[in-house]
Amino acid sequence: MSKSRLPFLALFVLSAATTATAGGLHGIQPGDLNRQGNACNDFFDYANGAWRQQNPIPDYMDRWSRRWQAGELNKERVRDILGELSARQDWAKGSAGQLAGDFYAACMDESRVNALGAKPVRPWLDEIGALKDRAGVQREIGKLHDAGIAAPFALSAGEDLREPSKTIAHIYASGLGMPDRDYYLKPEPRFVEARAKYLAHVAKMFELAGTPAEQAQRDAQTVFDFEKRLAEASLDNVQLRDPKLQDNPTPFAGLAKLAPGFDWGRYFDAAQLPRDAVNVTQPKFLRQFEKELATAPVAQWKAYLQWHVLNAAADSLSQPFVEENFAFNGKFLTGATEMKPRWKRCAELTDAQLGEALGQKYVEKYFPPEAKARMQEMVKNILAAMDDTIRELDWMDAATKQKALEKRSTFVAKLGYPDKFKDYQGVAVSRESAWANLVATSRWNVADNRGQVGKPTDRSRWGMTPPTSNAYYNPLQNEIVFPAGILQPPAFDVNATDAVNYGAIGVIIGHEISHGFDDQGAQFDAQGRLANWWTPADGKQFAAKGQCVVDQFEGYFIEPGVHHNGKLVLGESIGDLAGAKIAYRAYLKSREGKGPEPTLDGFTPEQQFFIAWGQFRGDETRLETQRTMIQGDPHPIAKYRVNGPLSNLPAFQQAFQCKAGDAMVRAEEQRCEVW
Repeated sequence: MSKSRLPFLALFVLSAATTATAGGLHGIQPGDLNRQGNACNDFFDYANGAWRQQNPIPDYMDRWSRRWQAGELNKERVRDILGELSARQDWAKGSAGQLAGDFYAACMDESRVNALGAKPVRPWLDEIGALKDRAGVQREIGKLHDAGIAAPFALSAGEDLREPSKTIAHIYASGLGMPDRDYYLKPEPRFVEARAKYLAHVAKMFELAGTPAEQAQRDAQTVFDFEKRLAEASLDNVQLRDPKLQDNPTPFAGLAKLAPGFDWGRYFDAAQLPRDAVNVTQPKFLRQFEKELATAPVAQWKAYLQWHVLNAAADSLSQPFVEENFAFNGKFLTGATEMKPRWKRCAELTDAQLGEALGQKYVEKYFPPEAKARMQEMVKNILAAMDDTIRELDWMDAATKQKALEKRSTFVAKLGYPDKFKDYQGVAVSRESAWANLVATSRWNVADNRGQVGKPTDRSRWGMTPPTSNAYYNPLQNEIVFPAGILQPPAFDVNATDAVNYGAIGVIIGHEISHGFDDQGAQFDAQGRLANWWTPADGKQFAAKGQCVVDQFEGYFIEPGVHHNGKLVLGESIGDLAGAKIAYRAYLKSREGKGPEPTLDGFTPEQQFFIAWGQFRGDETRLETQRTMIQGDPHPIAKYRVNGPLSNLPAFQQAFQCKAGDAMVRAEEQRCEVW
């Protein structure tokens, strides 16, 4: 239900035209190009403008491109697998087929779900409603955490920031129903509107669960006021990107100093956690939690906790709950005008809860050995290109270069799927109740996570499931991870030229590598420790180069008065800039001894490389989603993920013969280059 961990995993988030071929391999998609556009004026529009014009965003999506279309196609593959699994009822109990098949079947049984209404959560709400005292509130918080409902704080296993070979417990700020703290606090009209919509949404959900209308409105106000106090004590989105602010090692006894009113011993014992030192990511938040324990009446706690049960359960309850949940979290926050089909929502949920059971079947069908071999070669080449780039930097001294190269040498690449899949031993799934299955799998996943605390870090574990169409970098393990779900067209295609693959998945590989050296990743050393390996002079140079990127993205607006927060998107923008540079370098290097690839569809290999990136990143995005992204997403919107980094690259300008003064050519004194 709720998965919390340090926000340092740098994520890459997520009808073919006829094209010429070279030796059976195809190039870019020429039919996607806006031939009336100008590559040197707005490359985003040029590379994919025709496709976006011909393929409007589906009503159930918040953005659309070939990349997102491929992600939805991937879910059709998942649906087909789940359909096959759920068609059989003779799987061995506890097997991957039984678990994934029955979970999906129960989710898809809409008539049963609708007939139950709010009954599945009624015992939960009644138990909270019967709380008499603060001791009962504390026990209830523990029970909700067991099921993955992280309110008002969260606890999750993760690497020790100072000794990542060990796994410890991290305690996080949590328990907000809106996207982040600023929705509760900022005065701009869009946040004022969000607060009004949220109050109405919470009240409606209470009404659907059987609370009289007037009481529902009072409870909604109680919830909002409670969450606002928590928001005021929380770090903002830019602060959350600074690992030093969240490095607060605390002995177990120290928890009693931060929140003496909470029985930490009972909580840890019930959760089967060792009473060892923990990392409190936000001490101020925990002190506010203590204040709420001491001063908030039990009646307020009851309304707050009941709301978070309803919020977690909404999509597993009857249609009125699902529709109300979508009205706020879908229509209002993203701009989507209709819900995804039920099969798609059930496929996504099955993957989220039982992804490695489902993933075994997925990789058998959709990730052949030749795909993995080609990816391994590309990763090797792009890692080598990063080495060359570090060696040639003119702003970094020899001592820091040695440390940077040492860090790069310890990178580990995970491709496709884990070497060992989780067995989900002991989790009970049936076809009787979608909500009961969600609770059972959430409890198993929580227990599986907690079971890592106090042990050596298991580097074989993955943070994403095999069917996921995404990728990430983990600085604490210094690993780049590419699930099989993203290693599909248009990101990666065994039938595409090297120019196209290096321009799409190659830039993603370079992007994830570069996260090891962005404003966050650069604070972790070769062993994954939060430690400074920079000389003072080089640290200042690095910060100045990052400030160039901050300033560039501060100038990118989505509507009058609303622009990117350059500090929020700094890491992802460094990743895009360096990723494009080193992937291009690796591509050229890969052709040595082979000769250049041919011109296809009138485009040179160099042009194909950059067009492939523009076509992969060609998202049309609803304005409502852009507003949400600007507020809290560390990724810029797609237009600026294409135009922003490429406007800094001389190789792009040469490939398309752009001239000084063109929009895609930043003046030399404004040009950003970090790596």
